Amino acid sequence: MFRANQANWDARTPVHSASRFYDLAGAGTGPEDVLAWSARWFAPREWEDLGDLTGTDAVHLQCHLGTETLALAARGARATGLDLSPASVAAARELAARTGLAVDYRQGNVYDAVELLGGQRFDLVYTGKGALHYLPDLDRWARVVAGLLRGGGRAYVVEFHPLLHSLGDMPEEGEGDELLLRHDYLGGRGPRHRRVRHSYTDGPPVGGAADSYEWAHGLGETVGALVRAGLTVTRLTESEELPWPRWPRMVRTDSGWWRLPDDRPRIPLMYALLATRP
Repeated sequence: MFRANQANWDARTPVHSASRFYDLAGAGTGPEDVLAWSARWFAPREWEDLGDLTGTDAVHLQCHLGTETLALAARGARATGLDLSPASVAAARELAARTGLAVDYRQGNVYDAVELLGGQRFDLVYTGKGALHYLPDLDRWARVVAGLLRGGGRAYVVEFHPLLHSLGDMPEEGEGDELLLRHDYLGGRGPRHRRVRHSYTDGPPVGGAADSYEWAHGLGETVGALVRAGLTVTRLTESEELPWPRWPRMVRTDSGWWRLPDDRPRIPLMYALLATRP
């Protein structure tokens, strides 16, 4: 299943790299251009959570094209990115070179991150926005996160809420626009197999491997895994906003992100979790 996911992300990479969704050309050159462009990837509250990153060592796990990794570098961090897909890592390196920002990108499975990064310890481990549901075992992931942090270091997880994943992508044919539960919120029943020719971005169909596997993880499972790994959770917030309009009727907020309209229930669509290693 990991091999299938790697092949799928390799196949998605050229579509994503050329998409308006990622707008890689908009990254410009230099830290100021990247910071302006990165507003599409980081909400202001996330930068408030992270604080000053100048001179810190930061690693972005499951980084895909490295868009958020670049933002960390533009904020003054010595940034490292790790991703399963060789094609994604190659595209991330090309983007970093074009912007003039120094980022160390590595290819490999996140479960092997401690060994792949040579035992290096970091001040910040960042991950999220569509990463954790590609992992079957969060306890193993949390031990990796703890192993990458030096004492006093922080883990920052900004993820799509498991409720969002359980709602599915779009209404089925013939249905209205009501939000319906379609998938498990809680984990424990194995992976969900997907075969999708169109990715979440604009652009042509994905050529090549279309199969992927995803695992449900409830919010309690994520928190529990980090606590069992020895980390202390210091902040957990839920948000009704997304960085793009997943459903047609979503409205834009003052932050530039999107939420459901006022005639729909307020539900969490993302969460942010901050944890420290004692």
